[in-house]
Order: sequence, then structure tokens, then C-alpha cells
Amino acid sequence: MARPAPDASGTASPSSTAFEPYIPASHAPAEFTLKAVVIGALFGLLFGASTVYLGLRAGLTVSASIPIAVLAISVLKRLGGSTILENNIVQTIGSAGESVAGGVVFTVPALIFLGSGASYFNYFQITMLTLVGGILGTLMMVPLRRALIVKEHGALPYPEGTACAEVLVAGERGGKLASLVFSGLGVGALWKALSWVFNLFRQEIGYSTARTSQFPNATLNVDISPEYLGVGYVIGPRIAGTMFAGGVLSWLVLLPLLSILGNYITVPFPPIHPNFANNPATGRPFLISEMAPGQLWSAYIRYIGAGAVLASGLITLGRTIPTIISSAVEGMRGFGAGSNTAVARTERELPMSIVLIGTLLLALVLAFAPRMPLQGNLLAAILTIIFGFFFATVSSRITGLIGTSSNPISGMTIATLILTCLLFVALGWTGDTYGPVAICVGAVVCIAAANAGNTSQDLKTGYLVGATPLYQQLGLLVGVLASALSIGFTTLYLHEVFTIGSKDIAAPQATLMATIIKGLLSQNLPWGLVLVGVFVSLTLELCGIRSLSFAVGSYLPIATTAPIFVGGLVRWWVERSTGIAEESDLGAGTLFSSGLIAGGSICGILYAVLVGTKTIGPFQVVGAMLPWLHDESGIAQVGSALLFLALAVVTVRMAKRRVM
Repeated sequence: MARPAPDASGTASPSSTAFEPYIPASHAPAEFTLKAVVIGALFGLLFGASTVYLGLRAGLTVSASIPIAVLAISVLKRLGGSTILENNIVQTIGSAGESVAGGVVFTVPALIFLGSGASYFNYFQITMLTLVGGILGTLMMVPLRRALIVKEHGALPYPEGTACAEVLVAGERGGKLASLVFSGLGVGALWKALSWVFNLFRQEIGYSTARTSQFPNATLNVDISPEYLGVGYVIGPRIAGTMFAGGVLSWLVLLPLLSILGNYITVPFPPIHPNFANNPATGRPFLISEMAPGQLWSAYIRYIGAGAVLASGLITLGRTIPTIISSAVEGMRGFGAGSNTAVARTERELPMSIVLIGTLLLALVLAFAPRMPLQGNLLAAILTIIFGFFFATVSSRITGLIGTSSNPISGMTIATLILTCLLFVALGWTGDTYGPVAICVGAVVCIAAANAGNTSQDLKTGYLVGATPLYQQLGLLVGVLASALSIGFTTLYLHEVFTIGSKDIAAPQATLMATIIKGLLSQNLPWGLVLVGVFVSLTLELCGIRSLSFAVGSYLPIATTAPIFVGGLVRWWVERSTGIAEESDLGAGTLFSSGLIAGGSICGILYAVLVGTKTIGPFQVVGAMLPWLHDESGIAQVGSALLFLALAVVTVRMAKRRVM
């Protein structure tokens, strides 16, 4: 790949004027072609659906740009070949579906927990919020492209964008790289099929101590899903370990401590959770001593985790105040720059007039579209656009430094919800009808920020390979439109089959958003428990530990963080045994793990289809004949654990392969 030309001192200059892309502006190979657009849209549908499933189950997502770039090269080669710019368009369109889906599942399902499922949680509302948020995130990046991608070329690395460019430039390696992704996809899908579809072994292993023991209700569960193992490998041992530490605090420290104290509490301990307001055996609310581990977590520990996430999200944003200020200034300068008059192909982009008109139309859609929570509320629509631009700008710069997968989208959304709800309270808007309004503001901002971060990575890739920004921006809009049509359907279908909020798809991020909105608008949040979580995060920050990953882990079930930790350990072992740190997203282990995530998630959706159509029975005949493989016995637990260990070993072997 071309690099910045050396300056007079002999070192590379970060100046954008010295940079020559792989395809110079004077060349114009095929780029925005029909086959590239169609294949990109299909990848967007595929990875968007898998992200919906993963986000609802795990409460987190990982970037899909790298595997999409790899698969784009492989698929287009089999369709008669392609140019590097066509491959870039495919990954640009496809990655938009993944980023938008993440923003949707983090927020929109909160409508269910706010008691608005029948009114607002339907296909029309989900699709409208997806479209508005996704388009807003793309438009907001038009005035920021020159400031952040071009002028900051030497300062902001945009790791996923740079890695995608390396994949595209090294296109002749596409088949070998693609084989790793396809292998992971096949292994992940096969594993999920054997455990879920055919029911041949357990989906989860673990143990909880007895309520009457010296260490009551201590719980360690492991959801042995390939997608969790893959997530852990991709995010690495440090973040995976920090997340698991949060789970250890909640499930192996706070839960037993609460249970020990609860043995001496003879009255119901507030806050009394609605689900436990009446014990059928006694006719009164549950006592702590009568609750199972999961009930205790839902009633009490969850609020501590919510407080930790709330504080860590705000701390993370506060740490980036200089970034926020400089990004906002650059964004306003971009809007004031006027129309683009450059004629070079690599400088053509959407006119600023389109950005301004499009943003105004989005605000009007939010305010006046029928059957939407924001209908008739112009103030809320204006807040959405303001917060959307603000956090899209912040998201772009943050992803430029730390990457899309580490982008604190939930923190930005929490900040949006707090500011929105406080304004609503000041205006006296505290009724139940304003909860859906607040979450819709947060949803559009979350989707816009997520897509802005992803758009930044795509534009960085295009800048390095010499793409036309206009075609990338149009491609991103196509990706948003295509994925919006499937995200709502996938979300609603999974809700119909499993019920969002259940063990299968707990939607932890959306639950958190609903908890914050309910507590702020009704002014009855259990602040004692929330403040415990707040000071847990503050304690970690005072110890010099970044608290966001820990806080997320403390809020998630330990069955989720434990297998993620295993994936992190696998990566640690690979790097230790090979002596090579897998710093690039092009590592064999990362590509294979990306396939595990996609394969496991896609097969999870297939399982939902079989359950929803009531055709799962014939597939589980063998499992029904061999119940000892998946029952509660120790044999099933040990056997499933050994199988998960075998999956980890396979990942190690694949990660040690050379990709060069």
C-alpha cells in the first residue's frame, strides 16, 4: 500500500497532501457497480441479522468489516473478478448493516420494558428509527470527512479501516484469508446446530452453591456458545478478563454477601421487584432468603451493575472532553465549508446542501411521522438531531483512536437519556407517555453514533485505497436502507419465538436503558443500589483501571462473560506460545473467530425459525433418545465442558496458521 512520502528530514509526513492512495485519482476503475451493490446489500442483511441475535443475547457486538472485506474478495473472484474499488464498495455497504443493527438492539427493545410493546414495538417503528438513525449517522460524517479522515491522516489510525485497506490491497490473498472465515463460520454453525437444533449436548454448564451453605448462592455458569468464544478472542485477554472480573464481583462476591445478610432479614427488602412482589407459598413478597440466584440478581444486583455502567459511561465521555470540543468545532467548520468544488475523483462527495436538507427532513419525519412516539413533539425531534450530530462527531474521533468494537456507544446513549429525561422532568413531562419518547431520542442517537463510527472506518479504507467518497456515501445509504428492512423483521421474529427479556435473548443493554428512563422519569430509581455501582466504577478509576469493560461485565450474566473470558484466554495462549502478539485484525485467530461469531449467530436464527414454525421436533429425536448427554447430571456437565475445551483447542490450532 502507498505510504506518506518522506519529508525533507527523511521521515514520513502525516500531511494529507503527501499521501498517495493505492489507486490514484487520475484512474477510474469500476467501482459502484450493480454486482458490488447487490452483494454488499446481501452481506449487510446477513451480518445485520447475526448482529441482532448477538446483541440481544450478549449485549455487545464486534465489528464485521474485516470478515466482510475478506469475503467480498472471495465472492467477487468467483463471479468473474472485480476491481479493488468494487471490493471496497461491498464491504462498505455490508458493514453498514452490522453497525446499524447494533444501535437498534441496544435501545429499541427498551420499548417493551417501558410497557409500550403493543403501541410502538412493531415493524414500522423499528424500521423508521433504523432508517432515521442510520441515515443521520452517514450524513453527519460528510462534513467531518476532510477534518478527521484527510487532515488527521497521520494522527488518527482508524484500526479497522486500515486493516480493511490492507486486506483489499492484498487481494491475491483473499482466497486463503476467506478460508479462515468460512472455516470459522462452518465450525460455529455446526457447533450451534448440534447443541441447539439437535440437542446433543448442553447449551450451558455451571453450578450454584446451596442457599443454606456457608457461601450461599455463589454462581458460576458458562454459556458454551461459539459466538461468545469468538467475541472473547476478538476483543483480547485484557478486555475479556476485565469483563469477567465484573461478573465475578456480581455473582461470586455481591450475590453471596447479599444472601448471607438476607438470612438475617425477616422482612421483604426494598426495592421490591414486581416479579417477586408475591410469593405463592407465603402470600407475601419474597424474602431474600427465599430467592434463587437469578432472582436476587434481577431484584438487586442488576441495579448495582446499572450504576456501574452509568458512572463508567459518563467517566469515559468526560475523559474525551478535549476530543468532544475539538470534534464539535471541526464539525461546525465542515458545515460552514460550503459546497465541494474539487474535481478530483477522490475528493467528490455528497454536496453539503444535501446534508442540510436531508437532516432537516429527518427532523420533520421524527416530529410528524404517524404512529411514532415523537409525533407532534418538535422539541424531542430537535434534541435528537442535536445529540445525533454531537455524538456522531465524538464517535468518529474515538473510533479513529481505539476502533469500532471498543467504541463506548452505550455511554453516549446513557448520557443522551440522562440529559433528555432531566429536561423532561424540568418541563413536567413525567408521565408514562414520555418514556417511549425518551428511548426514541436515545435510539436514533445510538444508531447514528454507531453508524458514524463505522462510516469513519469505511471512509478511512476508501481514502487509503483511492475510493470515491461519493460512491462510498451512497453505498452506506444503500446499506442502511437494505438492512433496515431486515433488522425489524429479525428483531420481531426473535421476540415472537423467544420473548425479548427472557434467558435466550435477555437484551441487557435495552433493559439498562429502560431502567434508567423509568427511574429518572418516575423519580423512584433505587439510588442506594445505583450509587453502590457508581462508587465501584469510581474505585476502579482511582486504581488506574478503565472501568467501562468491568462495569459492563458486572451488569451482564456471568454465563455470558465467562465464555468470553475463555476466548480471551485462548488468544493469550496463542500469543504466548507463538511469541507474536496478534496486533492486526488480519490475524488467523481473529478471522476464524469472526467466522465463529457469524456462524453461531446465524444458526441461532435458524433455530428460532425451526422453533417458530414448530418443525424443531424431528431434529431433536436423537437428543431425546440420549437424555444423559444434555440433562442436569454430572456426566452431561463434564462432557459439555470437554467439548467446549475441544472448540478452544481447534481455535488455537487455527489461530497458529500463517495467513501470509
